[in-house]
Amino acid sequence: MKKVFMTFAGILALQSMVYGQRYTDSQDSLKNVQLEQVVVSATRAGKNTPMTYTDISQPEIKKNNAARNIPILLQNIPSLVSYGEDGTGAGYSYMRIRGVDASRINVTLNGMPLNNPESQDVFWINLPDLSNSLQSIQIQRGVGTSTNGSGAFGASISLKTVGARSEAYGEASTSAGSYNTFTSSIAAGTGILKNGLSFDARFSRNTGEGYIRNGFIDHYNLFTSLSHYTDNQLIRLSYIKGKQRTGITWEGVDSTQIEKNGRRYNPAGEYKDEAGRRRYY
Repeated sequence: MKKVFMTFAGILALQSMVYGQRYTDSQDSLKNVQLEQVVVSATRAGKNTPMTYTDISQPEIKKNNAARNIPILLQNIPSLVSYGEDGTGAGYSYMRIRGVDASRINVTLNGMPLNNPESQDVFWINLPDLSNSLQSIQIQRGVGTSTNGSGAFGASISLKTVGARSEAYGEASTSAGSYNTFTSSIAAGTGILKNGLSFDARFSRNTGEGYIRNGFIDHYNLFTSLSHYTDNQLIRLSYIKGKQRTGITWEGVDSTQIEKNGRRYNPAGEYKDEAGRRRYY
């Protein structure tokens, strides 16, 4: 009887030790915290990305910009060749990167694609003076980051518009160049208000005659941005509008026409009236 009692007491003691160990473990375990989903996305390369790329900051953009379109602005980038039709860089302009034409160059503005869905080109003439509204540009030479898809076979160009300033501001500028080229702009912003809201707007106009005949330009650009800042998020609504009137300049000339009519000769829109005099549409 004594042996049975001792055995029963031992079982109870062992059970108490196990229960106490479980209770201690439950008390010592770390608290489980469920985290919210985090999504990381990017269209720009960094220092650890295995590709060649070039970053252009806002001061560099302003230094090299003179009412010129993006392809002419980027003409000094390695492996990039650009040209304009009117001779000033403000009219129709094109570029190639590593020999690949614009239909295989992926262009994004704040992460949104700008390539035309039909031709895959970007018609920079429809976004005049866009460079003055940019904060930075990145050119990725080669296939590019995977987020850009198959359209980035030749290269990728990432454009980022300017953000809000901490203080309210207002500015205006005007400049003049060769061949009666003029550019004027006005910009203003509220700065970041106490409620976190910010509004910025910029309007510009570019006019000029161009180097070749009928290479005139008359371009308008409007950029507005409404932002809301908090401690952990930023919401921004941007509106960009471009309006352009540009002369036809894409017809080429041979050496005979240049010798006869001069280097600035352009046959586009040319006709003769009843008296045989040369006229232009």
